[in-house]
Amino acid sequence: MEDREIGVKPANGTFSVLGTTVFEVMSRLAQEHDAINLGQGFPDRDGPIEVRRAAARAAEDGPNQYPPMMGLAELRRAVADHARRFYDLDVDWRREVMVTSGATEALADCLFGLIEPGDEVVLLEPLYDSYLPIVRRAGGIPRLVRLEPPDWALPAEALAAAFSDRTKLILLNNPMNPASKVFDLGELELIADLVHRYDAYAVCDEVYEHLLFDGRRHRPLAALPGMRDRCLRIGSAGKIFSLTGWKVGWVTAAAATLAPVAKAHQFITFTTPPNLQRAVAEGLAMPDAYFTALAVEMREKRDRLRDGLAGIGFAVLDAQASYFIGADFRPLGFHGDDVAFCRHITVKAGVAAVPLSAFYDGGDVRHFVRFCFCKQDRVLDQAIDRLARAFGA
Repeated sequence: MEDREIGVKPANGTFSVLGTTVFEVMSRLAQEHDAINLGQGFPDRDGPIEVRRAAARAAEDGPNQYPPMMGLAELRRAVADHARRFYDLDVDWRREVMVTSGATEALADCLFGLIEPGDEVVLLEPLYDSYLPIVRRAGGIPRLVRLEPPDWALPAEALAAAFSDRTKLILLNNPMNPASKVFDLGELELIADLVHRYDAYAVCDEVYEHLLFDGRRHRPLAALPGMRDRCLRIGSAGKIFSLTGWKVGWVTAAAATLAPVAKAHQFITFTTPPNLQRAVAEGLAMPDAYFTALAVEMREKRDRLRDGLAGIGFAVLDAQASYFIGADFRPLGFHGDDVAFCRHITVKAGVAAVPLSAFYDGGDVRHFVRFCFCKQDRVLDQAIDRLARAFGA
């Protein structure tokens, strides 16, 4: 039998051309140079012990077999109760809540379940790096609208121009990563008006819903008049409880809208570990003090890193929410682009960050970097000290 060359047929054109994510690249570089990793967005301490103990008990007590595809009843009830408690949204847990293996899976379910080849999808840049590949693999045609630093204003005319009769949905990340922007009521009303006008959906990535600062409160697009049946809300236990490795998320949507999304879910992951679901259900029932304290703690970390970066000479951007803060490095006298700067500080200063240009499909946003502040205070202080020494501050 003749030897045959393996792999002569091309792989999938959407995913095979992708490089390694910038988060992984910078994390590897950080490991290589023993750098403090302020690039990848995860806390360096685990979340509430009560929630972790609940997961351990549930794993010991069982059962540990397949839970229902839509998720355990106790977690779906808890998600519905959470929506009512914080946003006055009335959700039917039986028909309108689905548990997923993380928010990224929830995004994939929504996009694969709703997009037909040729549908247009409105996306706001800068954007989380999984959005574009999933939209394109689903057959969607991206219509990109750019928000730019330092103020991240939503350009009304460009947004309106991106919508058409071919628009299937807008993907809204609010609060927004990496801009750390919270969309105000006027901006949400503009988006809602366009969604109505063009009979579209809104897939709302709201994983940072409890990480808003300086008196801000999260306002779901679904809470605006007439938007309840057009929105698919995505939440993340990983962000709410600082347990990102658990990969427990959920989608809340009107029953008819959720149905095709559930069909996608059943063939992607089907279900999520039952002990983690039970633990997250207990966590969502924690008193308001927990959720308030989480935001306060992260705000204090933001302020700590912001003040340190400003003292070194960075032009620091406003961070209204999330785990991240952006900074312009031009005042430091560095003449390369953001990728070169991130490599420079990783190798020379021992601190890793992420270039903001990685969150754009193209363009000239080349002198901003994103730092992650959801780390222990001593880690932030050490990072500031290393950067200060590297730049003579």
